[in-house]
Amino acid sequence: MLKQQLNFKLSQKLSPQQIQLMKLIQLPTQAFEQRLSQEMNENPALETGKEEPETFDEEYGNEQDEYDNEGTEVIEAEINVDDYLSDDETPSYKLSANNYSADDEEKQMPYASGTSFNQHLLQQLNTYRLEEDEKEIAKFLVGSVDESGYIRREVQDIVDDLAFTQNVYTTEDKIEKVLKIVQDLDPSGVGARDLQECLLLQLERKEPTEFVSLAITILEDAFEHFSKKHYKKLLQKFDITEDQLRGAIHEIESLNPKPGGAFSGSTRMVEHVVPDFAIKIVDGELELTLNGRNAPELHVSRDYTNMLKGYKESKDKSKSQKDAVMFIKQKLDAAKWFIDAIKQRQQTLFVTMNAIMHRQEEYFLTGDERKLKPMILKDIADKINMDVSTVSRVANSKYVDTPYGTKLIKEFFSESMTNDQGEEVSTREIKKILEITISEEDKRKPLTDDKLAKVLKEKGYPIARRTVAKYREQLDLPVARLRKEI
Repeated sequence: MLKQQLNFKLSQKLSPQQIQLMKLIQLPTQAFEQRLSQEMNENPALETGKEEPETFDEEYGNEQDEYDNEGTEVIEAEINVDDYLSDDETPSYKLSANNYSADDEEKQMPYASGTSFNQHLLQQLNTYRLEEDEKEIAKFLVGSVDESGYIRREVQDIVDDLAFTQNVYTTEDKIEKVLKIVQDLDPSGVGARDLQECLLLQLERKEPTEFVSLAITILEDAFEHFSKKHYKKLLQKFDITEDQLRGAIHEIESLNPKPGGAFSGSTRMVEHVVPDFAIKIVDGELELTLNGRNAPELHVSRDYTNMLKGYKESKDKSKSQKDAVMFIKQKLDAAKWFIDAIKQRQQTLFVTMNAIMHRQEEYFLTGDERKLKPMILKDIADKINMDVSTVSRVANSKYVDTPYGTKLIKEFFSESMTNDQGEEVSTREIKKILEITISEEDKRKPLTDDKLAKVLKEKGYPIARRTVAKYREQLDLPVARLRKEI
């Protein structure tokens, strides 16, 4: 049985303006400039640059009032206002997106200039005289080289893949033979199947000296001892002095464990960071400024407001004029919303960063990370009376130029712990002290995590060994055995 009934419910929905603002706040400077450029291209009612003497508020506002008071009556009599006013339930960006097909979009794909790593290797292959089947195998091997310069595949798998995908039937011996040719290419070490082979390939190209020969012997016969830094076992096994071992280790440490990463023509994305804020110390006081690229001068086009005025004053209103006025009104609304959103974005960014700067004032004045105070998103959100998500949007993608370098804002946030005096300190402070302690240790006898925990406790930071291990890993520092030097 079918029946109809009415249900009443309350729900909260974000307006198009709020959605637009949230998206703008999240954008870093470069992405914001691209979004601004996109809006300028899509909305001809939006103009950049300084306005003429009369401001937008006076010019557009007065005409808009006049238009609302007098012109609306004329338009409403002939045009359904709802047809061209934005619907709060449907954001304008959805409406505009649906007006274009995929074919109408002008898509531009940025390409990296230069030669890719694999192309660089293929070009070198052309200098070798190879049989037709060897050439196919060599091309396949070059295609299997990853961005680090390794071929991380078993020879048997390569044989099978050549048969199935290239219709080339060969043997493991033939693959090994061609692989030697690939491994002769530059940069040295390319085409290795593991770290040991990569280092050996590089050493074999060096001028043979006592230390190079010893380094090759160590990698061939005692790679596990070397990788685990069992120096005493190496001294006993090869019956050598500490100076000889030190020289061999120096030769190995000068090698590149990722030869592919050294290729300058690699087509990797390179991220350029543009600071969104700048903090300077002026007469002992902190001074915060917002990057000018985040504060463009925008205003509504006078031509468009004049068009509305002309429509109001015309006596005979054709259908094409009515269609035009709906288009104009929509673009003016969108332009005004965008300008308001830009201003709110500027205000939000500045207020949020200002609160962070004053919270971490000691750090910004000294540059000492041990001066960083515990700070979580809620601390700043409560201080500026905004939502935690808004602060998160600012912190996660924005950079600030400080006297001590360009920093990601979220790096200033950290949890707290209590020291032996009952004071709350930042975990970043503890990590910094841990890093300093490790850097100052005797590398011949590096401190274990247990000993590091005791040292930190003596300095007033009672933390457990497992916490020391966690912080050490976060600092990308190895365990004591791997920090040992001879």
